[in-house]
Amino acid sequence: MRVESVDMYFVKYIGAEEINLNGFIMKSDSVYNFSHGSTIKTPKGAALYYSELIRQFLSDEETVKLSFNAEEFLVFSDGMKRLDPEAFSLRWYQDMIYGTKNPWGLAAKNSFIIAIFATLGSVILGTVAALGLSSRHMPYKGLIMATLISPMIVPLIISGVAIFFFMAKIGLAGTHLGIILAHIVLGTPFVVITVTATLSGFDHSVTRAASSLGSDPVNTFVKITLPLILPGVISGGLFAFVTSFDEVVVVLFLAGLENTTIPIQMWTGLREQLSPTILAVATCLIVLSVLILVTAELLRRRSERLRGINR
Repeated sequence: MRVESVDMYFVKYIGAEEINLNGFIMKSDSVYNFSHGSTIKTPKGAALYYSELIRQFLSDEETVKLSFNAEEFLVFSDGMKRLDPEAFSLRWYQDMIYGTKNPWGLAAKNSFIIAIFATLGSVILGTVAALGLSSRHMPYKGLIMATLISPMIVPLIISGVAIFFFMAKIGLAGTHLGIILAHIVLGTPFVVITVTATLSGFDHSVTRAASSLGSDPVNTFVKITLPLILPGVISGGLFAFVTSFDEVVVVLFLAGLENTTIPIQMWTGLREQLSPTILAVATCLIVLSVLILVTAELLRRRSERLRGINR
């Protein structure tokens, strides 16, 4: 089984030297299925990470520049080429916040509400699933892992159609709850893999020691296991948040007039009214993405220190 264009950042920087996916190996551009277990290997340093991050940011340089354009069209004016201060303006950022009927404000509100609740759901389900898969006595690990990561493998348009028919049948199409549940399905695989990566270097002897001293499972998880795997949980949550915040295909099927998100508003703007305001929104999303990726890298390093990994 081969799938192209798996998220390169996610595969490279999930935060472990090596993890076992119980029958699946993922690389930056493919997913392979083996019958006896496989591994993921991530880079041993952050140099490639930051160089790729800088390259991606510079590739969006034109978008950032045009977002400060004082003109009403997507062109580099002569004044911008001469770096004339009067040729630059924050008018499109002001329009994004205070524009007519402020469609971007409603879209941003919906995007954050949906992404936050979808992230919480994905973190809870993904963490529980990863803990179960890390158990030696868990049967059918390969089948369960295949089911959990299938939303990353199945083409999104197929997932969108299937989710739409299911949500329409239970009456959740066109609602916030329906979109949140759909995004939980899409975000859970990221949490499963990041927490699995963290648990790959987890010393289970500490939990056995806690049990031998009379600690119950809940107390052991809250006071011992969770603090040690917390960087992986947060990293997975960040990826789930980005997946939900940036998702457009499933929302196109499920969203109504009151459920418009930022990606849908950008899609509508590109089709109906091409305005530099879209570039201002895109620049804000670029900055948000950079902050999330840097946070994920810092959490990866903290996770390595907690697990005593030296590189």
